Amino acid sequence: MAVPDFILTLRESIGTAPLWLSGVTAVVERGDDLLMVRRSDTGEWTPVTGIIDPGEHPADAAVREVLEEADLHVVPVRLAALGVTEGIVYGNGDQASYLDHTFLMRWQSGDPSPADGENTEARWFPRGDLPPMTADMRARVDAALSGDPSAQFVVAGEVRRGEHPA
Repeated sequence: MAVPDFILTLRESIGTAPLWLSGVTAVVERGDDLLMVRRSDTGEWTPVTGIIDPGEHPADAAVREVLEEADLHVVPVRLAALGVTEGIVYGNGDQASYLDHTFLMRWQSGDPSPADGENTEARWFPRGDLPPMTADMRARVDAALSGDPSAQFVVAGEVRRGEHPA
């Protein structure tokens, strides 16, 4: 996975110590289909995900990540969920947790392809026939597709509606 330059600079100072980062998940819809990508690092199918650059608006980051990873032009529809990931330890020992902003996005143009090497596949799936994914990713997709105009709280792979997770 491509690591943003600002994280590489931080890692020079802090080594593999835990980082608290902001990220996005882009659940892209085109009619009754949803975009899924197969990650090159884990082989799992997920919506497009990525890290927000310093000073970047989360919705802009979601648009950028979809273009970079799947070669699609999209527009944000709404913030669907806000969640915190469990701690992750990468193969090189780097540690991170993410404040995830899940957006429902609408396809504008383009044909999906794994554009930047972070994914091995990018394609549309019917909503009723999505590939297997982790409980956390499924909760993000469910929040995006819920139709609820307010953002949901995603905690440990579970969408909590109308209540703060604490």
